[in-house]
Amino acid sequence: MESRHPITLGRIDYANAWPIFFHLHEARLGGGVQVTTQVPARLNAGLQRGELDVAAISSFAYAQHSDDYILLPGLSVSSEDRVNSILLFMKRPLEEVLQGTIAMTNTSATSVNLLRILMHNYYGAQPHYTTTAPSLDDMLESADAALLIGDTAIKASWRDTGCQIIDLGALWRRWTGHGMTYAVVAARKDVAQQQPELLSELHEALLDSKRRSLQQPELLVARACEELGGEPAYWRRYFQELNYDLGPSQQAGLSLYFRYARELGLLEQDVRMQYLNHQSLSHG
Repeated sequence: MESRHPITLGRIDYANAWPIFFHLHEARLGGGVQVTTQVPARLNAGLQRGELDVAAISSFAYAQHSDDYILLPGLSVSSEDRVNSILLFMKRPLEEVLQGTIAMTNTSATSVNLLRILMHNYYGAQPHYTTTAPSLDDMLESADAALLIGDTAIKASWRDTGCQIIDLGALWRRWTGHGMTYAVVAARKDVAQQQPELLSELHEALLDSKRRSLQQPELLVARACEELGGEPAYWRRYFQELNYDLGPSQQAGLSLYFRYARELGLLEQDVRMQYLNHQSLSHG
Protein backbone atom coordinates (compact mmCIF):
# COMPACT_ATOMS: atom_id res chain seq x y z
CA MET A 1 0.00 0.00 0.00
CA GLU A 2 1.27 3.47 -0.82
CA SER A 3 1.29 6.22 1.79
CA ARG A 4 -1.50 8.69 1.02
CA HIS A 5 -0.67 12.22 2.01
CA PRO A 6 -2.29 14.97 -0.06
CA ILE A 7 -0.83 15.80 -3.46
CA THR A 8 -0.39 19.53 -4.01
CA LEU A 9 -1.61 20.56 -7.48
CA GLY A 10 -0.85 23.88 -9.15
CA ARG A 11 -3.30 25.25 -11.72
CA ILE A 12 -2.68 28.10 -14.15
CA ASP A 13 -4.49 31.33 -13.36
CA TYR A 14 -5.55 31.96 -16.99
CA ALA A 15 -8.70 31.15 -18.96
CA ASN A 16 -6.65 29.22 -21.51
CA ALA A 17 -6.15 26.41 -18.96
CA TRP A 18 -9.69 26.36 -17.56
CA PRO A 19 -10.87 23.22 -19.40
CA ILE A 20 -8.24 21.07 -17.69
CA PHE A 21 -9.39 22.11 -14.21
CA PHE A 22 -12.97 23.38 -14.62
CA HIS A 23 -14.66 20.16 -13.51
CA LEU A 24 -11.99 19.00 -11.06
CA HIS A 25 -13.50 18.69 -7.60
CA GLU A 26 -11.08 18.09 -4.76
CA ALA A 27 -13.78 16.39 -2.66
CA ARG A 28 -14.18 13.62 -5.24
CA LEU A 29 -10.55 12.70 -4.71
CA GLY A 30 -11.19 12.10 -1.03
CA GLY A 31 -9.15 15.04 0.17
CA GLY A 32 -6.12 13.60 -1.59
CA VAL A 33 -5.43 16.75 -3.61
CA GLN A 34 -4.89 20.36 -2.54
CA VAL A 35 -5.14 22.92 -5.34
CA THR A 36 -3.35 26.26 -5.58
CA THR A 37 -3.75 28.76 -8.43
CA GLN A 38 -0.88 30.90 -9.75
CA VAL A 39 0.56 32.42 -12.93
CA PRO A 40 2.83 30.04 -14.90
CA ALA A 41 6.14 31.50 -13.66
CA ARG A 42 5.20 30.82 -10.02
CA LEU A 43 4.00 27.32 -10.80
CA ASN A 44 7.26 26.63 -12.62
CA ALA A 45 9.25 27.65 -9.55
CA GLY A 46 6.95 25.87 -7.10
CA LEU A 47 7.23 22.52 -8.86
CA GLN A 48 10.99 22.84 -9.20
CA ARG A 49 11.41 23.63 -5.49
CA GLY A 50 9.14 20.76 -4.45
CA GLU A 51 6.48 23.06 -3.03
CA LEU A 52 4.10 21.50 -5.57
CA ASP A 53 3.84 17.82 -6.51
CA VAL A 54 1.96 18.26 -9.79
CA ALA A 55 1.38 21.41 -11.82
CA ALA A 56 0.44 22.87 -15.15
CA ILE A 57 3.74 24.48 -16.07
CA SER A 58 5.33 26.24 -19.01
CA SER A 59 6.59 23.78 -21.61
CA PHE A 60 9.98 25.51 -21.40
CA ALA A 61 10.12 24.93 -17.63
CA TYR A 62 9.42 21.24 -18.21
CA ALA A 63 12.34 21.12 -20.65
CA GLN A 64 14.68 22.76 -18.14
CA HIS A 65 13.98 20.07 -15.52
CA SER A 66 12.72 17.13 -17.58
CA ASP A 67 14.98 14.68 -15.73
CA ASP A 68 13.04 15.42 -12.54
CA TYR A 69 9.53 15.40 -14.02
CA ILE A 70 7.10 13.07 -15.74
CA LEU A 71 4.38 14.27 -18.10
CA LEU A 72 0.71 13.45 -17.62
CA PRO A 73 -0.40 12.16 -21.04
CA GLY A 74 -3.25 13.78 -22.93
CA LEU A 75 -3.06 17.17 -21.22
CA SER A 76 -1.65 20.45 -22.50
CA VAL A 77 -2.48 24.01 -23.46
CA SER A 78 -1.78 24.15 -27.20
CA SER A 79 -2.97 25.72 -30.42
CA GLU A 80 -2.84 24.49 -33.99
CA ASP A 81 -2.62 28.04 -35.31
CA ARG A 82 -3.43 31.36 -33.60
CA VAL A 83 -3.60 31.20 -29.83
CA ASN A 84 -5.25 34.63 -29.25
CA SER A 85 -3.59 35.16 -25.86
CA ILE A 86 0.15 35.22 -26.60
CA LEU A 87 0.48 38.51 -28.39
CA LEU A 88 3.22 40.94 -29.38
CA PHE A 89 1.91 44.52 -29.31
CA MET A 90 3.98 46.84 -31.53
CA LYS A 91 3.70 50.61 -31.25
CA ARG A 92 6.25 51.06 -34.07
CA PRO A 93 6.56 49.38 -37.48
CA LEU A 94 7.95 45.84 -37.47
CA GLU A 95 11.20 46.96 -39.12
CA GLU A 96 11.91 49.27 -36.17
CA VAL A 97 10.85 46.70 -33.57
CA LEU A 98 13.31 44.18 -35.00
CA GLN A 99 16.14 46.61 -34.23
CA GLY A 100 14.57 48.11 -31.12
CA THR A 101 13.50 47.07 -27.63
CA ILE A 102 10.86 44.51 -26.69
CA ALA A 103 9.45 44.38 -23.17
CA MET A 104 8.51 40.83 -22.16
CA THR A 105 6.12 39.71 -19.44
CA ASN A 106 7.64 38.21 -16.30
CA THR A 107 4.79 35.71 -15.93
CA SER A 108 5.85 33.18 -18.58
CA ALA A 109 8.74 31.03 -19.78
CA THR A 110 7.51 29.30 -22.95
CA SER A 111 6.26 32.46 -24.66
CA VAL A 112 9.29 34.66 -24.04
CA ASN A 113 11.59 32.00 -25.46
CA LEU A 114 9.24 31.36 -28.37
CA LEU A 115 9.56 35.06 -29.13
CA ARG A 116 13.36 34.85 -29.01
CA ILE A 117 13.31 31.87 -31.39
CA LEU A 118 10.97 33.62 -33.83
CA MET A 119 12.95 36.84 -33.73
CA HIS A 120 16.28 35.12 -34.32
CA ASN A 121 15.33 32.27 -36.68
CA TYR A 122 12.33 33.66 -38.56
CA TYR A 123 13.14 37.37 -38.77
CA GLY A 124 16.92 37.11 -38.46
CA ALA A 125 16.81 39.86 -35.82
CA GLN A 126 18.35 40.44 -32.41
CA PRO A 127 16.32 43.12 -30.63
CA HIS A 128 17.03 44.18 -27.08
CA TYR A 129 14.83 42.49 -24.47
CA THR A 130 13.67 43.67 -21.08
CA THR A 131 11.54 41.72 -18.59
CA THR A 132 8.84 43.48 -16.60
CA ALA A 133 5.44 43.19 -14.95
CA PRO A 134 2.60 42.68 -17.47
CA SER A 135 1.17 46.17 -17.94
CA LEU A 136 0.92 47.18 -21.60
CA ASP A 137 0.98 50.94 -21.06
CA ASP A 138 3.95 50.77 -18.70
CA MET A 139 5.83 48.39 -20.98
CA LEU A 140 5.39 50.56 -24.05
CA GLU A 141 6.65 53.68 -22.24
CA SER A 142 10.20 52.39 -22.59
CA ALA A 143 9.94 49.79 -25.36
CA ASP A 144 8.93 49.58 -29.01
CA ALA A 145 6.84 46.46 -28.46
CA ALA A 146 5.48 44.37 -25.59
CA LEU A 147 4.79 40.66 -25.21
CA LEU A 148 1.75 39.77 -23.10
CA ILE A 149 0.18 36.40 -22.35
CA GLY A 150 -3.03 35.00 -20.92
CA ASP A 151 -5.97 37.07 -19.75
CA THR A 152 -3.82 40.22 -19.68
CA ALA A 153 -3.11 39.83 -23.40
CA ILE A 154 -6.78 39.18 -24.17
CA LYS A 155 -7.99 42.30 -22.38
CA ALA A 156 -5.29 44.42 -24.02
CA SER A 157 -6.32 43.11 -27.44
CA TRP A 158 -9.85 44.43 -26.86
CA ARG A 159 -8.54 47.96 -26.33
CA ASP A 160 -7.95 50.53 -29.03
CA THR A 161 -4.21 50.75 -28.39
CA GLY A 162 -3.19 51.72 -31.92
CA CYS A 163 -0.71 48.84 -31.86
CA GLN A 164 -0.12 46.30 -34.57
CA ILE A 165 -0.50 42.83 -33.01
CA ILE A 166 1.32 39.62 -33.89
CA ASP A 167 -0.12 36.32 -32.62
CA LEU A 168 2.87 34.12 -31.82
CA GLY A 169 0.90 30.90 -32.34
CA ALA A 170 -0.10 31.96 -35.85
CA LEU A 171 3.45 33.08 -36.68
CA TRP A 172 4.94 29.77 -35.44
CA ARG A 173 2.42 27.84 -37.57
CA ARG A 174 3.15 29.94 -40.64
CA TRP A 175 6.89 29.38 -40.25
CA THR A 176 7.05 25.72 -39.16
CA GLY A 177 3.73 24.20 -40.23
CA HIS A 178 3.33 22.92 -36.66
CA GLY A 179 1.07 23.81 -33.78
CA MET A 180 2.60 25.04 -30.51
CA THR A 181 2.28 23.70 -26.98
CA TYR A 182 2.61 26.38 -24.32
CA ALA A 183 1.95 24.44 -21.15
CA VAL A 184 1.98 20.82 -20.01
CA VAL A 185 0.93 19.04 -16.82
CA ALA A 186 3.89 17.46 -15.05
CA ALA A 187 4.49 15.58 -11.81
CA ARG A 188 7.68 15.27 -9.86
CA LYS A 189 9.15 11.79 -10.41
CA ASP A 190 9.53 11.17 -6.69
CA VAL A 191 5.80 11.77 -6.19
CA ALA A 192 5.00 9.46 -9.12
CA GLN A 193 7.00 6.72 -7.42
CA GLN A 194 5.68 7.31 -3.91
CA GLN A 195 1.99 7.82 -4.73
CA PRO A 196 1.27 6.11 -8.05
CA GLU A 197 -2.36 5.27 -7.33
CA LEU A 198 -3.32 8.74 -6.16
CA LEU A 199 -1.47 10.32 -9.08
CA SER A 200 -3.31 8.02 -11.49
CA GLU A 201 -6.64 9.03 -9.91
CA LEU A 202 -5.73 12.70 -10.32
CA HIS A 203 -4.67 12.16 -13.93
CA GLU A 204 -8.01 10.50 -14.74
CA ALA A 205 -9.87 13.32 -13.00
CA LEU A 206 -8.06 15.93 -15.08
CA LEU A 207 -8.74 14.02 -18.30
CA ASP A 208 -12.40 13.80 -17.30
CA SER A 209 -12.49 17.55 -16.61
CA LYS A 210 -11.06 18.18 -20.08
CA ARG A 211 -13.64 15.91 -21.73
CA ARG A 212 -16.56 17.47 -19.88
CA SER A 213 -15.35 21.01 -20.56
CA LEU A 214 -15.10 20.38 -24.29
CA GLN A 215 -18.52 18.71 -24.32
CA GLN A 216 -20.12 21.68 -22.53
CA PRO A 217 -18.22 24.76 -23.74
CA GLU A 218 -21.08 27.13 -22.89
CA LEU A 219 -20.27 26.73 -19.19
CA LEU A 220 -16.75 28.02 -19.88
CA VAL A 221 -18.10 30.82 -22.07
CA ALA A 222 -20.52 32.01 -19.41
CA ARG A 223 -17.79 31.95 -16.74
CA ALA A 224 -15.40 33.89 -18.96
CA CYS A 225 -17.98 36.57 -19.76
CA GLU A 226 -18.77 36.94 -16.06
CA GLU A 227 -15.20 37.04 -14.76
CA LEU A 228 -13.27 38.61 -17.63
CA GLY A 229 -15.84 40.42 -19.75
CA GLY A 230 -16.11 40.28 -23.50
CA GLU A 231 -18.74 38.76 -25.75
CA PRO A 232 -19.86 35.11 -25.83
CA ALA A 233 -18.87 34.83 -29.51
CA TYR A 234 -15.28 35.80 -28.65
CA TRP A 235 -14.97 33.15 -25.95
CA ARG A 236 -16.60 30.43 -28.06
CA ARG A 237 -13.97 30.99 -30.72
CA TYR A 238 -11.22 31.33 -28.14
CA PHE A 239 -11.80 27.94 -26.51
CA GLN A 240 -12.49 26.34 -29.89
CA GLU A 241 -9.13 27.43 -31.29
CA LEU A 242 -7.18 26.05 -28.34
CA ASN A 243 -6.22 22.40 -28.06
CA TYR A 244 -5.80 20.45 -24.81
CA ASP A 245 -4.30 17.18 -26.08
CA LEU A 246 -0.71 15.98 -25.99
CA GLY A 247 -0.70 13.58 -28.93
CA PRO A 248 1.73 13.08 -31.81
CA SER A 249 0.91 16.45 -33.40
CA GLN A 250 1.58 18.42 -30.21
CA GLN A 251 4.68 16.36 -29.42
CA ALA A 252 6.13 17.06 -32.86
CA GLY A 253 5.68 20.82 -32.52
CA LEU A 254 7.09 20.76 -29.00
CA SER A 255 10.13 18.72 -30.03
CA LEU A 256 10.90 21.27 -32.73
CA TYR A 257 10.55 24.13 -30.23
CA PHE A 258 12.91 22.37 -27.82
CA ARG A 259 15.41 21.79 -30.65
CA TYR A 260 15.46 25.45 -31.63
CA ALA A 261 15.77 26.50 -27.96
CA ARG A 262 18.72 24.14 -27.55
CA GLU A 263 20.41 25.45 -30.71
CA LEU A 264 20.07 29.03 -29.48
CA GLY A 265 21.54 28.16 -26.10
CA LEU A 266 18.26 28.81 -24.27
CA LEU A 267 18.25 25.20 -23.04
CA GLU A 268 21.35 23.56 -21.60
CA GLN A 269 20.46 19.98 -22.55
CA ASP A 270 18.47 17.93 -25.04
CA VAL A 271 14.97 16.99 -23.90
CA ARG A 272 13.58 13.46 -23.80
CA MET A 273 9.90 13.61 -22.98
CA GLN A 274 8.83 10.97 -20.46
CA TYR A 275 5.23 10.11 -19.69
CA LEU A 276 3.32 8.74 -16.74
CA ASN A 277 2.66 5.04 -17.21
CA HIS A 278 0.06 3.89 -14.73
CA GLN A 279 0.85 0.19 -15.07
CA SER A 280 4.60 0.47 -14.63
CA LEU A 281 4.23 2.85 -11.69
CA SER A 282 1.66 0.70 -9.93
CA HIS A 283 3.62 -2.51 -10.37
CA GLY A 284 7.21 -1.30 -10.62
